This record gives sequence, structure tokens and C-alpha cells, in this order.
Amino acid sequence: MYINAEPYKWPYNGDLKPENTALMIIDMQTDFVGKGGFVDKMGYDISLTAAAVEPTRRVLEAARKVKGLTIIHTREGHRPDLSDLHPNKLWRSQQCGAEIGGVGALGRILVRGEKGWDIIPELYPQEGEIIIDKPGKGAFWATDLDQILLRAGIKNIIFTGVTTDCCVSTTLRDANDRGYECVTLSDCTGATIYENHLSTLSTIKTSYGLFGCVSDSESVIAALTAMAENTEG
Repeated sequence: MYINAEPYKWPYNGDLKPENTALMIIDMQTDFVGKGGFVDKMGYDISLTAAAVEPTRRVLEAARKVKGLTIIHTREGHRPDLSDLHPNKLWRSQQCGAEIGGVGALGRILVRGEKGWDIIPELYPQEGEIIIDKPGKGAFWATDLDQILLRAGIKNIIFTGVTTDCCVSTTLRDANDRGYECVTLSDCTGATIYENHLSTLSTIKTSYGLFGCVSDSESVIAALTAMAENTEG
């Protein structure tokens, strides 16, 4: 089975099955897509990141109907004592007017356990879905994500979430280097600057898929629906 994508039908070998495929939803937290969160406090237009919520919700709904498909959510955030926060990252957040660990409208900014840090209700993980809590941009660094993927026999990863040019791209590039076959969904991702979103998607596709493929929610939902029908019973 393939998914319509650019620059080639994904995955490259047509080996798309529930048991070797994961849907990854990157950092769909209030701090990144909601009013009063980290991105909002920095002064960015949150509609650019929030635009990815509804298409991602539809993909997640379709994925939940596929028996054997792995669903993974990530959350960026730091320990309450900030012992896992690099000084330069803290300093940069201060310059942006949204100090990590500082008190915002939704609790302490990007701190684990706070309201702003958690995943939004529309995409909240269900029982059996995996949550990766990460202190950095990439979901592989300082986590057990790679071990989980290897243990599950995952070969293909469908990427959604925010932001396209930061946490999604960082995780995608790391996954690509580790040999995972990756597709990023253009309407299920978003960035604080729209031009950065478009540029990142273009970079993914360069050199006949330097970092994998780019597709969209409709194409993936069609494939997931076919999977669900094939795995019924």
C-alpha cells in the first residue's frame, strides 16, 4: 500500500502496514497552539499553529480505527526545578518575553504538570497511546522513543504537529538518519512564521526526498480507512 505524496509515493517500498507504522503527533500542547500559552506570549499569531489542530484531529480519529497502528504523542517541557533546562535556552526565552519557568496565564511556562504544558483536549491521548515527554526540540534526545519504535517494529512514521520548522523538523531529521521512512503532513503541521512552514516542507522534498515525503490529511485518511477495513475482525 502507498500514500499519495511528493516527491514519491510513500513509503518508497510500498510496505505500509498497521504493524510497522506509527502516527506521531508532535507537541500539540496549549503552550504552542492555545491562547495564553508560550507561543502566544511571545507575540506570534497562534492561528498559524492552531490551523493544524483540526486536520490532525481527523487523522487521529482515522488512526484510532486501525487495529495495530502505533500512536505516539510528544510534549516538550521541563522539570519543575528546571534542572534539565540549558542556560542558553532559558536566556533565549527571556529575550522573547516568555521565560521558561516563569508564571503565565496557564501556569509556569513549558513546565511539566502545568495547564499550558499539557496536550490540548481535542487531541488528548487515549489509553494505550504512547506519550513521550521531552526536554528538547527533538523527540529522540533524552527520551526512550527510539527504543519504543524499535521494540514495536516501526519502519514508517507519519509526522504531524508543531512547529514545522522546529520540533517537527528536528525529530524528522533524526528519524530519517536512523533509517525510518517518514512522511510529513502539510496541513497537520504549522509554524509561527508561515514562510518557515513552507520552506521546511520544501526542504523535506528536495533531492528526491532528502528527509522523506510530504503529503496531506486527506491522502493519509484514505489510506488509514483502507487499513481499518482490512483489519476489521
